[in-house]
Amino acid sequence: MSRRRVEEQDLHSQRWIISYADLLTLLLALFVVMYAISSVNEEKYRQVADSFAGVFAKQPSNNPVDRQSTVDPAGVGQTLGEASQQSPIVKIVPPKPENSAALQAIGEQLQMQFKKLIRTGHAAVQSNNLWVALELGANLVYPEGGSLPAITSDPVFERVAKILKQYDNPIHVEGYTDNQFISSDQYPSNWELSAARAAGVVRILEMNGIPPQRMAAVGFGEYQPLGDNGTENGRRVNRRIVIVITRDRKTQRVVSAFGSEQVSEDAVSTILTESGLPESAIKTVEDDQGRISFSRQEATQPLDTETLTSPERFSPQAQESPQ
Repeated sequence: MSRRRVEEQDLHSQRWIISYADLLTLLLALFVVMYAISSVNEEKYRQVADSFAGVFAKQPSNNPVDRQSTVDPAGVGQTLGEASQQSPIVKIVPPKPENSAALQAIGEQLQMQFKKLIRTGHAAVQSNNLWVALELGANLVYPEGGSLPAITSDPVFERVAKILKQYDNPIHVEGYTDNQFISSDQYPSNWELSAARAAGVVRILEMNGIPPQRMAAVGFGEYQPLGDNGTENGRRVNRRIVIVITRDRKTQRVVSAFGSEQVSEDAVSTILTESGLPESAIKTVEDDQGRISFSRQEATQPLDTETLTSPERFSPQAQESPQ
């Protein structure tokens, strides 16, 4: 009789259990590590935060609750508390008295140098305590539709530069045009033309020795007219260049934003001295010819029609050749 064969068991068929157990063990270890990392020691966290706060405040402080954020009158943010006791406070620097005094001298010299052009209506000088403006007719400086100053205007800018080189006041040049349509590859609109004309004057002044850091160019296009664009005389008045010498940089920024001929001295003073300026502090005044000016408006007073725009403009009848 044959012997019955006993089937041997496969000893390797259950090895997957060992691998599975190893996997679970590794996952458990991973979760334990992740939990340990996620646990925050609040005391150590506070110490690290205080260390960073002390570094940025340039003064270490162990009590972050005592530090309060505020803004000083000069508009500069700072931190009060232990760190602020040794922090310097930046204040608004008042205007230099010599800059204000220089404006009067500049205005007088411009009046003397260009009295013939002023008398013939080709130029005008306006001055106050904040800026001096020399207004030149564009026909005196540029050919019609062009932005390159004519050679005949070089003596004018040489005399201007000779006066301005004696002082350090900021300068910006404003360009204006009439409303006649212009469209070319070089000047798609009057915006580009007015800005190019102002930049051309800045470049000429630089060539005559004025430091470029003192100057800026602003183009207002056709949108601040002085005369009626419906007439030839009005369009000739509107085509102009204004060289503005201001008391300081702050005044320059305000005046160049509005235009020296459209904003009054008291309005600029209000912007420079008052914080939290209400909208009613600056009023818009329109005259009979539709020209718009800006002036100061007291909140408790009704609007009035007075503007500080000088009535002395170019004479439309001026026919004499400039000298």
